[in-house]
Amino acid sequence: MNLSVLIPVYNEKNTIQEIISRVLKTGRVYEIVIVDDGSTDGTRELLAGYQGQPNIKVVLHEKNSGKGAALRTAIQSATGDVMLIQDADLEYNPSEYPILLKPIEEDMADVVYGSRFLGAPHRAILFWNMIANKLLTTMTNILYNTILSDMETGYKVFRREVVQDMKLRANRFDFEPEFTAKILKKGVRVFDVPITFNPREYSEGKKIGIWDAFEAVWALLKYRFVD
Repeated sequence: MNLSVLIPVYNEKNTIQEIISRVLKTGRVYEIVIVDDGSTDGTRELLAGYQGQPNIKVVLHEKNSGKGAALRTAIQSATGDVMLIQDADLEYNPSEYPILLKPIEEDMADVVYGSRFLGAPHRAILFWNMIANKLLTTMTNILYNTILSDMETGYKVFRREVVQDMKLRANRFDFEPEFTAKILKKGVRVFDVPITFNPREYSEGKKIGIWDAFEAVWALLKYRFVD
């Protein structure tokens, strides 16, 4: 099973080299696809050092379009049998790839969500973000008749064929609800597994905001009824 790790990046000069190092150390990676979404803080200059390295692809967006746009480019550029989304901010730990990959390797799942709310250790901050995430997950479960525990998780793993013919439109953080809505409507096998989580604060560079929650609500409602 060839694993493509997809890393969307925007202004992450303080963490990008560390996350690439951690991903490579897992020993599980067929390729890393990094899409820089118009960074202006020096991230691009750091990524230039990875251009041409074996099993690392660096794709540059000329302007910032959002996480969803970067992920759509990464999916189109990846060649692996399985794809794993890895944020560049160190909130998610690549050492947990075996946990995420096991249901797919054992042919129990086509998509795996790494859940922050199944009891694994996590940093105790951002109460209102947690409440917003749980409300959005509850809305997902009601609309799509499922029992996910963390719709908004950044750790999503999926077989290539799941997205091969899927038309994804999201440019920003609405990628999470759009992707979730479309896989649930497709009827693929989805597993939740517990992951540890080390969220950063807004002062540390966290980017998602309250407006993104409203966009997520609209996306969940819209994609319940349209493709």
